[in-house]
Amino acid sequence: MAVKDYIRDRFFPHIWCPGCGHGIVLNALLHAVDELALDRSSLCMVSGIGCSARISGYVGFHSMHTMHGRALACATGLKMARPSLNVFVPMGDGDATAIGGNHFIHACRRNIDITAIVLNNQIYGMTGGQYSPLSGPGILATTAPYRSIDAAFDIVNLAMGAGATFVARTTSFHVKEIADLLKKAVLHKGISVVEVMVQCPTYFGRKNKIGGPVEIMEYFREHTAPLGSKKLEENPELIPRGIFREETRPEYCEEYAAIVTRVRE
Repeated sequence: MAVKDYIRDRFFPHIWCPGCGHGIVLNALLHAVDELALDRSSLCMVSGIGCSARISGYVGFHSMHTMHGRALACATGLKMARPSLNVFVPMGDGDATAIGGNHFIHACRRNIDITAIVLNNQIYGMTGGQYSPLSGPGILATTAPYRSIDAAFDIVNLAMGAGATFVARTTSFHVKEIADLLKKAVLHKGISVVEVMVQCPTYFGRKNKIGGPVEIMEYFREHTAPLGSKKLEENPELIPRGIFREETRPEYCEEYAAIVTRVRE
């Protein structure tokens, strides 16, 4: 099984709360890697800080647990030094859009060949349930006791606006879809941003009285729809899932290598 082949058994049981969606994403990622038959020596995962960042400790291949918000910056340096590596960067709300927001937009702008996975649970889970740039208005959090009034980033629009060449969205309910999108993301030459809406029953679900993991995943099922589907056409208020952009543009490492070669000649 892919899960057995690609995990570090000694670090289990994991630290995630019961019902957390991060384990579902880890499972889908490992199945995607297995189905693509990628050489483990070619794989590297770079993470920052937070619940999602713990993924790097559980995978049985090269990994770097770096500073909060700097995972993409470290991954960029790694990719520039070893462009042949398949580099994954799992990020939460903060690593991607708060302290790491600047690195996120520039990684998209550069189109460097990295698979960036944004695990969007609309809350800061590890540090106590503070609201985040992905929470949105009306959300209860430890730092928003009267509910948040901030608008949320739309990861898909943010990534496309910054120039990402592969942008997709799915949810932790759609397990097979996560693996399928991640496989396409890995094979894409350039920056790939995959947003996965995941449940945080401990802080987001409990504080906002919307239920546990089952109820939140049922929400994902009922309130999302595939791009181009009749369901989405008839219910435009639903959250769209699927691939929003997949285009070809010069990849950063290849362009850099080419200009160095020209200068040396």
